[in-house]
Amino acid sequence: MEHTEHTERTGTEGEAAAGAGTDSDDHGNGNGNGNGNGNGNGHGHDNGEKTEPREPTEPIDPPPSPRRRRPRRLALAVVLALLLPVLAAESALRLNYTGDPKTGTYSRDRDAIWLGHAWVDGRKTDADVTALARRLRSTGIRDLYVHAGPLDHNGTLPKSAYSKARWLIAAVHREAPGTRVQAWLGDVLATEGPTGMRLARPATRAAVVTSTRQILAAGFEGAHFDLEPLHSGDRDYLTLLDSLRSVTRAHHALLSVAAHQIDPLPGFHSFWGTVAGHPKWWSQRFFGQVARRVDQIAVMSYDTMQPLQSLYGGYVAQQTSLALEVTPKSTDLLMGLPFYHENRFGHWNHAETVPAAVRGVRLGLSRTDAGRTRFGVALYVDFAATEADWTAYRDDWVH
Repeated sequence: MEHTEHTERTGTEGEAAAGAGTDSDDHGNGNGNGNGNGNGNGHGHDNGEKTEPREPTEPIDPPPSPRRRRPRRLALAVVLALLLPVLAAESALRLNYTGDPKTGTYSRDRDAIWLGHAWVDGRKTDADVTALARRLRSTGIRDLYVHAGPLDHNGTLPKSAYSKARWLIAAVHREAPGTRVQAWLGDVLATEGPTGMRLARPATRAAVVTSTRQILAAGFEGAHFDLEPLHSGDRDYLTLLDSLRSVTRAHHALLSVAAHQIDPLPGFHSFWGTVAGHPKWWSQRFFGQVARRVDQIAVMSYDTMQPLQSLYGGYVAQQTSLALEVTPKSTDLLMGLPFYHENRFGHWNHAETVPAAVRGVRLGLSRTDAGRTRFGVALYVDFAATEADWTAYRDDWVH
């Protein structure tokens, strides 16, 4: 989450650490002197003592030339230039995790959860829906993002992908009245590789719009899009959202999206795109442009590369503030919680925890817009969640 189901998740980022050192030269000096004693004219008459032969003197190493020192100094300067900003940024995140959230910064009953494909392909039963409804009663969850895709690269969606949708929607309405069921539709974009969906093609965008009409006709109460990797400033994506908004409004349905994280530093997506070939982040301006075109925007605030809970929580607090600043009050803003457990570069299970995320969300909300009503959290993902995840969400957020 960059996410799709575990078998459909896209890869995340990697970075390399650099180190440098300097060498020291050892210099040794050896000197020897010897005098023979002689009488008379000094030609050295032997007085009976033997003189030991002397070993040749070791040559003295010359000091390193300026040309040898220059590459080392340059390497050290490069390391410091890269390391110091990172250390400063991490220190700022740790500081961002301090303090106490304001009273009342808890669930507004506008939370959501991503659900796997098993709910619409026949693997789930009425008993599963009953158990889900029982689980939801003690939460603030109002929206279910049910995986009904993925979309084909040309934007089409086979009806066989969501064959049990009508059954699920009816069962949820029966067991959990007031809960909305949205179709989670995603695909890999051809932004960083040769294959995938190409939003620049008008025919592809038109097919996505048609697929949206189909899933709304099947009874879904919203369309939730997760297209990745989506680069900041993508005008074709904004054009697609404008077309989709017309369709969802006509059906009195919701349009929602999963959003990339916002630049932790201005222009960071451009820097990271140059270094890693994967921009990952969106500019805050582009995030706002997306947020103004949808009814809900859910930030994928995990897979952050942060190694400690305090740094991850501080990062989430920062992301919450950045998102609040540019999300219209008429749009639901949801911050993602990591209801899954993996250890890989980009996501450390010991750091990206639900308690740290919730505390970060509350701190960001407290500092930026504590009274925001159209605000919540989104839980990723149902089939990977543990009881500890649910308990932390209820105790720390639902309260």
